[in-house]
Amino acid sequence: MGTSLAYKILQKHLISGNLVAGEEIAIKIDQTLTQDATGTMAYLQFEAMGVPQVKTEKSVSYVDHNMLQSGFENADDHKFLQTIAKKYGIFFSRPGNGICHQVHLERFGSPGKTLLGSDSHTPTGGGIGMIAIGAGGLDIAVAMGGGAFYLTAPKVVGVKLTGSLSPWVSAKDVILEMLKRLTVKGGVGKIIEYYGPGVASLTVPDRATITNMGAELGATTSLFPSDDITRKFLETQGRSAVYQALTADADAIYDEIIEVNLSELVPLAACPHSPDAVKTLTELNGIKVNQVCVGSCTNSSYKDLAIVAATLKGKTVHPDVSLTISPGSKQVYKMIAESGVLTDLIASGARILESGCGPCIGMGQSPSTNAVSVRTFNRNFEGRSGTKSAHVYLTSAEVAAVAALTGQLTDPRNIGPIPQITAAFTGTIDLHDNMIETPAGFPNDVEVIRGPNIKPLPLHPGVTDSLEGEVLLKVGDNITTDHIMPAGAKVLPLRSNIPAISEHVFEGVDASFAKRAKEKNGGFIVGGSNYGQGSSREHAALAPMYLGVKAVIVKSFARIHRSNLINFGIIPLTFVNVDDYDHLQMAEYIKIPDIKSKLQSGKPLEIIAGSQTILANADLSPRQIEIILAGGLLNYMKPKN
Repeated sequence: MGTSLAYKILQKHLISGNLVAGEEIAIKIDQTLTQDATGTMAYLQFEAMGVPQVKTEKSVSYVDHNMLQSGFENADDHKFLQTIAKKYGIFFSRPGNGICHQVHLERFGSPGKTLLGSDSHTPTGGGIGMIAIGAGGLDIAVAMGGGAFYLTAPKVVGVKLTGSLSPWVSAKDVILEMLKRLTVKGGVGKIIEYYGPGVASLTVPDRATITNMGAELGATTSLFPSDDITRKFLETQGRSAVYQALTADADAIYDEIIEVNLSELVPLAACPHSPDAVKTLTELNGIKVNQVCVGSCTNSSYKDLAIVAATLKGKTVHPDVSLTISPGSKQVYKMIAESGVLTDLIASGARILESGCGPCIGMGQSPSTNAVSVRTFNRNFEGRSGTKSAHVYLTSAEVAAVAALTGQLTDPRNIGPIPQITAAFTGTIDLHDNMIETPAGFPNDVEVIRGPNIKPLPLHPGVTDSLEGEVLLKVGDNITTDHIMPAGAKVLPLRSNIPAISEHVFEGVDASFAKRAKEKNGGFIVGGSNYGQGSSREHAALAPMYLGVKAVIVKSFARIHRSNLINFGIIPLTFVNVDDYDHLQMAEYIKIPDIKSKLQSGKPLEIIAGSQTILANADLSPRQIEIILAGGLLNYMKPKN
């Protein structure tokens, strides 16, 4: 009985536990990455651990999210990140060098390695055969300190690819097809592993698009084999030494098999306001478009920008459309400049932005009121663009280019033959990493610079044996971390200031939440299925902890958010009977007694609400129970250092 590629890599990195789906395991982490929206807090946590230097093979700090410097806060955080990286042995990718996932794929990723990143789209690294997992910043801090990463051993879903993509159909349509079939909950507790004859027809940028947006399935990670296509990509990056051929056994056993015939796929789009609300362009034909944004860590490679330029060459962007272009990295930016792609984009009327996340994270380029925005991004949650009334569609670069040209959603196959581009850049790729700083040779001589917006890390006071308080908020299914802790130009600069950012918790859902939480001395949150989907931002747990949230009681959790709740001492509970969701109401006073004994015995906790008793499971491992009772991971680790 053969083994999947995912389990081969996990087995080589296994520190403890049995590699059996559903059991808790611990794995060694080879590489870490952070970005500036999550990194400042991660490095404050690393400092609190008292470890003198990072212990990973390679750790990289990227600046790509908080690039809009409308005040001192972001620039101050960048200086903090730069100096702390130099002191503690971390590579630092300066502002302008590019989006973390694109740059890491180009300059640092290695087949067969494990990568843990404080960004949910870290699985991009699976495009070159890595086990690349998104997690909260505290988990990254622990990994940098040499600690293991704990997770529930996932099931492995084998996706057999056959055929090849037709003209105007791209890798984005592959992952949109997966979302259409599985939904945003379909990958929870699973690794998505692609194999089959169709794999050879996909470039590394194609594969990275698919693994990147696998995060929207809720998957632990996604990955492709490391093959001749991978080797050629690494050769162009001057990194052929890290290449190794990696594939699943020919008789590999998967927990589930899905077949996708690439030849049968058509252009697709995810409709507002969820990545799994997928329809064909034929169904959406004629919808007027006001804005088109090309870029993000999903679709900002040379190939993506070249097809947009080729489609627009000699033409002008529709007068009702604003088109923006965000190259994924300095390398890509230089390539489009040298090849003439940039010239064609500028001539068409496109607005060229810097190499960063920008509009994808709500950092600029918010659409107009009620606008339709077509974006080559990975998320279209309501309000994420910065305009709550906007209608955001997620598409391939090909579909986006045609929308920019025609002013409406159009099946690109209707406008004629696809223009020919050179998928691989034929010039000389600039491999001069002048925007990546190496750690200091004498770290003790480095002063870490902290601006006034960087506040001390708050710690949980510890869990008492009985919790009581009001239900502060009741929400429905698929609540995202954007709902809990908004992004955007207003809130992101406060990521290193928990007292300030906590004022914005659930701001778009219930503007009075923070005020009530403080007045009531904390309480509880009740939610539906897939609570906490989306970004890895630990602030969606850390800020509620600061406001006194004691437990979150839901039908089901998204993986990363549940881990973040545990890391910060908030008890994650799921209803034994999901119908009991209907029996807990906003402002209801509840009590949860005998917490320690119930957790340690594995019995359901009792939620006493008036005359009724509702049962809820914590489903915690012995280690997680200790973390909860200690009041979070940092408190738990203190006696161990």
